[in-house]
Amino acid sequence: MSDSAAPRPSRNVVLVHGAYADGSSWSDVIPILQRAGLRVTAVQNPLTSLADDAAATRRALDRQDGPTVLVGHSWAGTVISEAGDHPNVSALVYVAARAPDAGEDFTALAARFPTPPANAGLVHSDGYAQLSEQAFLEDFAGGVDQVRARALYAVQGPISGELFSARTSTAAWRDKPCYYSISTQDRTSAPELERFLAERMGATTIEVESSHLAMVTHPEAIADLILMATRDTQGPRPTGPR
Repeated sequence: MSDSAAPRPSRNVVLVHGAYADGSSWSDVIPILQRAGLRVTAVQNPLTSLADDAAATRRALDRQDGPTVLVGHSWAGTVISEAGDHPNVSALVYVAARAPDAGEDFTALAARFPTPPANAGLVHSDGYAQLSEQAFLEDFAGGVDQVRARALYAVQGPISGELFSARTSTAAWRDKPCYYSISTQDRTSAPELERFLAERMGATTIEVESSHLAMVTHPEAIADLILMATRDTQGPRPTGPR
């Protein structure tokens, strides 16, 4: 293979936030990546449907000028699994994230693992749902400085009541190099489920002693994992069961 045809390290990163959050949840990681010389884009998901969130992510990917690492937190793991087949995507990074297979009933899969405490704090209204203040501060944002946690609570995005029942049409993690950060103190997603997902996708994996918001409490560890992914020049993985 000639030098011109060799895979290039990624210089672009697209960050996708999860449910109950917005793009500001990445504000501790972004400066670290920018100091490393990367071009960083944070998607603002509408959280109205998988199709809408995937479309917002694809629009961000369309604007990248070459190989791009696509990063998803929490619900956004579903989004990057759906949108990660974009030709600009060189690797996928999952942060305490969902990672459904194509067409998989993720709710049924998650039910095989311990129920996280945050589930009890969901408040439904007019077809949308949010976490109660107590559930957000104690479960979702556990370990985050209280001033910062309350600011994150103030920008909490309401999610469509149908969001979590959506099923992906593809599983990009089957074809792209994958990285996974497990939050060992997670009270929003079961750590046991996260370990299962990371192992199933054959991801390069780290474990962080963190709540669900590892990118807030441990931004250096998450940034280091993303930087590792930007240097991944393996190219697409072969398809097939893993």
